[in-house]
Amino acid sequence: MHPIAKLDHQFLWHPFTQMKDWVKREPIIIQSGKGSVLTDVKGRRYLDANSSIWTNLHGHRHPRIDEALRRQLKKISHSSSLGLANEPASELASRLIAAASATPLKPQSSALRKATPAPRPLKKVFFSDDGSTAMEAGIKLATEFAKRTIGIKKPRFLSLEGAYHGDSVGASSMGHIPLFRRSCSSILFECDTVMSPYCYRCPFNKAKPDKADARSYRKCHWECIETIERVFARQRRNGKPYALFTLEPLMQGAAGMIPQPEGWLSQVCDIARRNGTLTLLDEVMTGFGRATTHQLPDGRNELFAFQREGVTPDMVALAKGMTGGYLPMAATLVSQPIFDAFLGEYEDFKTFFHGHSYTANQLGSAAALANLDLLESARVLKHRATLERELRHCLECLWKSPWVGDIRQVGLIAGIELVKEQTKRTPFKLRERIGIRVCESMAHKGVLTRPIGNVIVLMPPFSTTVTQLQTMVSALSESIDETLG
Repeated sequence: MHPIAKLDHQFLWHPFTQMKDWVKREPIIIQSGKGSVLTDVKGRRYLDANSSIWTNLHGHRHPRIDEALRRQLKKISHSSSLGLANEPASELASRLIAAASATPLKPQSSALRKATPAPRPLKKVFFSDDGSTAMEAGIKLATEFAKRTIGIKKPRFLSLEGAYHGDSVGASSMGHIPLFRRSCSSILFECDTVMSPYCYRCPFNKAKPDKADARSYRKCHWECIETIERVFARQRRNGKPYALFTLEPLMQGAAGMIPQPEGWLSQVCDIARRNGTLTLLDEVMTGFGRATTHQLPDGRNELFAFQREGVTPDMVALAKGMTGGYLPMAATLVSQPIFDAFLGEYEDFKTFFHGHSYTANQLGSAAALANLDLLESARVLKHRATLERELRHCLECLWKSPWVGDIRQVGLIAGIELVKEQTKRTPFKLRERIGIRVCESMAHKGVLTRPIGNVIVLMPPFSTTVTQLQTMVSALSESIDETLG
């Protein structure tokens, strides 16, 4: 066994990993990376098919981001954001607001415009460290905002079935994956849940299984929207309106890559606004071009999933791809009214008493600025669009497998749900470890990714070539056959 593997087994505790199983085998030890390729300590090369757990956008060791970090290192790596400002973080905040505010207005009827309050543009940025802390900041802000503006003493919250928003106490409270909640349920606060638009397994979808994305052949009457409207109406009648509604736009990640049918996002955000509830959109996975390869009417590249449906949320949580997968950094973007609720005289103690040691870190900000430069280039957008089309084309070949139940793609995010019986949508039991076994087979073929239960995730870096993308899907197809054939 490699010496590093011995050290790992002796001292490390890996996240979301059963360590009893982990120490039974020698792990893959990554030593270096270039573009979409990772190399281990034994010289074996692997395609990074999930962008190093959804973070790496432009590939490893991208020269533009490397150079930005070298330039910043010649100045300073970190100074406190408590009572001090710095150059790259201030510029980054400005550019994030500009990018997130470029949302095309969706057409509405005059009646709907009267019924729905006007959206409040995003104006301020609160920096933190990762997706959980970005969500945590948003939850705290919404809590205090509700108390100060509408006098709610104990605010109530709402999120989707299967929601996952991080692992800190506040973020975990907004999540609804039983496996993650069970062990710490006694310390979590209450959060109501509404149905997710899981077309493939929706009880209202009367369509028989077909070899296509379930959104494309669903037969329903938007009962999922009606369900959400009823939940909001019930709370309003009870005099306990929700303070906050959180959701991932366009696609839920850890829920199993659950995509939303077109129009769902804008409708539920309108419902929340009509009921006076703040919306916090979790773009930790979907942000920075991962879920969309379109241009906005003003010619700028669309970077956030909520822009696809012309939505203007009250808050947005960003992380993962924010620095291009280089350094941990996150941000919570908020509207002006939320910021204003915390203004006052010193002795009023209305300050937002929350922060992190590495808030607005200069190195992370420098990497994020270089990341934005790349994302805003026409060349990168063109290649992302090419990859999106090629991924959609390649995934079609998987329908020949009798174990592929649904293929779900949003931008450069894809989830392939494996089932025991295609014609009945019969799921495999989790204890059969089908997803894990398929991914282990893919690793032997030089392609690395990680499943969500029985859903195989493909989320390639934007640096991936068409040939590399084809290799990823071929490895998945062969691994499904070998594991289940």
